Amino acid sequence: MNPNMLERHLVSRLKFKYLQLLVTVGEQRNIFKAAQIHNMAQPAATKIIRDIESALNIELFDRSSRGVTPTLYGEVLIKHAKLILSQVKHASEELSSLQGGLTGRVTVGSLLAASATLLPNAIARLKKNRPNVSVSLKEGTADRLTKSLKIDDLDIMVGRIPEVPTEDGLTNEVLYHEPVVIVARADHPLQSRKNLTLHDLVDQQWILPPRETMLRDEIDGAFHREGLDVPVNPVESVSILTNRTLLKNTDMITALPLQVVLTYEEIGLMKRLDIPLIIAPGPIGVTLRAQRQLPPAAHYLLEALREEAEKLTKRYKEIY
Repeated sequence: MNPNMLERHLVSRLKFKYLQLLVTVGEQRNIFKAAQIHNMAQPAATKIIRDIESALNIELFDRSSRGVTPTLYGEVLIKHAKLILSQVKHASEELSSLQGGLTGRVTVGSLLAASATLLPNAIARLKKNRPNVSVSLKEGTADRLTKSLKIDDLDIMVGRIPEVPTEDGLTNEVLYHEPVVIVARADHPLQSRKNLTLHDLVDQQWILPPRETMLRDEIDGAFHREGLDVPVNPVESVSILTNRTLLKNTDMITALPLQVVLTYEEIGLMKRLDIPLIIAPGPIGVTLRAQRQLPPAAHYLLEALREEAEKLTKRYKEIY
């Protein structure tokens, strides 16, 4: 089928409710469950999927006794269905915002560096000024959140800025640069030692970010520059709650964004070790989809993030 004929088939066959059903079947991997979610009978849902496949002359799902799995064609169509549904949602929010002035919804992905102060303070500022704007927060690693951003499951990603090729259709805005410091519990044996170096710490038990993260690459690089191997058998985790408990109950040490550490130093839970910064302060900011106009609610949050970042920049100048 040539591209023009395929386009006409897509436009004529893919009604809005069909797009919603496609996405749900892709998420649930089960037509019966998807049908229940959309309050329709399974035969009706199955017929819709079959009709689309027949019209386009392609298989969207592989069937098995366990359910269905999107084919390559199905993955492509589901991806674009999500984008279309997302744009319709944003259009609705923008119309509501124009009518009501202060409504809308923003979905934000948070990396560790933004989770302690920048993002909570920005959300608080947003809710104070725009109380009817709702916020949905998702946490994760950069690779996972980037994938969500590309398909419009997120409006904004906030944290340590990843290296994103321009051809990926994403763009970064640096808000400030944050130091990464090495910490342990407040009464850790190393707290009494001054002028520590990585040589003193290489044999300690470490909590490190997973290997696929940017921060881990930078930490590994710091050890290698000193002619040292990376610590053996670290706990690899980005869960701040798990890491906090491990630091409190063991002799483990870790490297964390300064803003995360400051919140725990205030309550005496952890403390920076006396060692110079092992990596340069990293860029903290937002990642957005290029060539896409943010809905009003997301724009409000972006402005709040910029304002809070200015306050953090001033604070860091006082510390370092």
